[in-house]
Amino acid sequence: MPSTLNVTTHSFTDGDALARALAERVAERLRSGIAERGAALLAVSGGSTPVRFFQQLSRAELDWSKVQVALVDERWVPETHERSNARMVKTELLQHAATVAHFVPLYAGAPTPEAGMVAVRARVAALPYPFDAVVLGMGNDGHTASFFPGGDRLAEALDLAGTARVLPMRAAGAGEPRITFTLPALLDTQALYLHIEGDTKRQLLADAQLGLGAAKEYPVRTVLTQTRVPVAVYWCP
Repeated sequence: MPSTLNVTTHSFTDGDALARALAERVAERLRSGIAERGAALLAVSGGSTPVRFFQQLSRAELDWSKVQVALVDERWVPETHERSNARMVKTELLQHAATVAHFVPLYAGAPTPEAGMVAVRARVAALPYPFDAVVLGMGNDGHTASFFPGGDRLAEALDLAGTARVLPMRAAGAGEPRITFTLPALLDTQALYLHIEGDTKRQLLADAQLGLGAAKEYPVRTVLTQTRVPVAVYWCP
């Protein structure tokens, strides 16, 4: 498990082994939160990468009725939309033992993220912080959460001194308008995981850690270089 700065990498032979290990670690964090505070809070990412992890975690033995699940970010689309992260979480994670967990959506039904911000801010303000675990992913453009290169509010979202918990985000590479937890909000966690798969993303991550070439500007670099919370990278080919 090589370590650079605040980052430790856990490598696995395949996605199934990674999913089992990550699910076990996150389940332990949730159990600890329930034991210590009577409740647990989990933030997860969308996309296709976490599907096997979600399927494993959904079967974990813990008191899911005391767990609240949020997304680190969301496309501003309803849950009926095929690109909704909420739809994927409900389909893959909130099943089996996890059916009784409480899901807290970021999409609020307004025409735009800006129009829905009052409702979203009230919703996320009521969550039982800190997060017990935050699980991030990473795109081939170096984005994580909705911290996209060229994002219209990227600097604000990555500002470690910022006080906003959620922000709208628009970027050329994002497709739809987005809503995202800010980096300081996501760092209010007991554990921070970055789940990536494939050799391309591993090299991209290494370049971002070292600040090499174009990777020096990748948004994920701010996550890797912050010193508030250790980052545990879970990777497989």
